[in-house]
Amino acid sequence: MSASLELGDIFRAAGPAWRSAHAGRLPLQQLKVMSAIEHCRTAALGGHVAACGDCGHWRIAYNSCRNRHCPRCQGNAARTWLAEREADLLPVGYFHVVFTLPTRIADIALQNKAVLYALLFQTASETMMTIAADPRHLGARIGITAVLHSWGSALTHHPHVHMIVPGGGLSPDGQRWISSRPAFLLPVRVLGKLFRRLFLTRLLALFDADRLVFRGQLAPLAERRAFLRYLAPVRSRRWVVYAKPPFAGPKAVLAYLSRYTHRVAISNRRLLAFNEKGVTFRYKDYRRDTAHQQQVMTLATDEFIRRFMLHVLPRGFHRIRHYGLLASSSRKASLARVRELLNVISTPAPEVPEAEPATPPPCPCCGGPMVVIQILPRWCQPRGPPRATDPAGGSP
Repeated sequence: MSASLELGDIFRAAGPAWRSAHAGRLPLQQLKVMSAIEHCRTAALGGHVAACGDCGHWRIAYNSCRNRHCPRCQGNAARTWLAEREADLLPVGYFHVVFTLPTRIADIALQNKAVLYALLFQTASETMMTIAADPRHLGARIGITAVLHSWGSALTHHPHVHMIVPGGGLSPDGQRWISSRPAFLLPVRVLGKLFRRLFLTRLLALFDADRLVFRGQLAPLAERRAFLRYLAPVRSRRWVVYAKPPFAGPKAVLAYLSRYTHRVAISNRRLLAFNEKGVTFRYKDYRRDTAHQQQVMTLATDEFIRRFMLHVLPRGFHRIRHYGLLASSSRKASLARVRELLNVISTPAPEVPEAEPATPPPCPCCGGPMVVIQILPRWCQPRGPPRATDPAGGSP
C-alpha cells in the first residue's frame, strides 16, 4: 500500500494502453480529462524552481492542470468557492435533501448526460420550490444550493442531486420570514410523487422532440412503444427523496459544502494500492450498518478507469446551481431582505485585495526565504542545482 498513490499515477501507467484498447470509441472530452490528470504537476505543464537564499536548498514546483475532474486540483477550488459563499449563510437551520434517479432512468442519462442531468436539476428544484410555496406545507419562497453527483462510492453510475436548503423562506408578499419546523422541512413522499411526475412528463417530451439518443443495449428504445414499456415500471414505483436532519449551524454547513461541492468521483486518499491485480480503494457500502460501511474493493485497472470515465461531465456543464432566494440574479437583494426581517446586521463583504504574486513557502530545511530562480516552460526540465558560488541560483 502507498499513502502517496494518486489517480495521476494510475493514468500515467495504464492510460496509454487503455486508450489504445478503446481507440476510436472515446469522446474527446474524456481524452482531455485523462491528459490533464496525467500531466498535472509534471514537467508537461511547466513550473518554476525556487532556491533558499540561506542554505542553498532548491525545490521544483510544477503547475497544476486545474481540471475540475482532477482530485489534486479540487481542494483549492473548493476553498475559494466556500469563501465566496460564506457571506450567503443565514442564522437559521439548514437541511440536506437528495433527489436520485431510478436505475432505469440513470441508464438513459448515461447516454444523454447534458440533457438529462439538466432535467434532473430542473425538476428537482421545481419540485422543492412548488411544494415549499404550497400553503399546506411551508407557504414560502425558499433558497437552494444544488450540487450534481453522478457516482456511487464504488464509482458506479448513480446520478443524484444534493441540496442545501435554509430552514424557511420569504412569504409570498416578501413581508415575513416563515420558519420551518426545527427538524422538518417538507414531506418527502409528496416531494417524490411530484418529482416523478415532472421528470417522466418532460422525459417523454424530450423523446418526442427527438432529443434523446440510444446506443448499444438501449438502441431498441428509439421506438416509442418500446420506450413507454421501458418506463412503465418506474411510473408505479416510489421515487425516493431523502432528507437528512438539519445541520448544527452555519459552520457545519460550510464543513459539509467543502466535502460535496467540488468532490470528484474518487479522492486520492481513498486509493490504497495499484499493482498487477488492479486498483484497490476504500468505499462505503450503504447496505451495511453504520459500523461496517467502510469496505475495501479491488477492480481490474481497465474497469477502474472505465468507471472513473463514466463521470466526466459534458463540456461547460455547471454542476453547482442556485435557485429561489439564492439564484444569482437576485441573491444579494433577497438575502438583504431576509436579514432585515431576521434583524441580522449585514456586514459588508471585505474588499478583495489585488492579487499579489505567489511567494514560495519557506525553506523546509532552514526556514529561510525561497526565491524563484527559474521559470520552466512546458515540457522543460530544470537546469542543474545552483553552484555553491551562486547561492541565489542565477544563470551563469
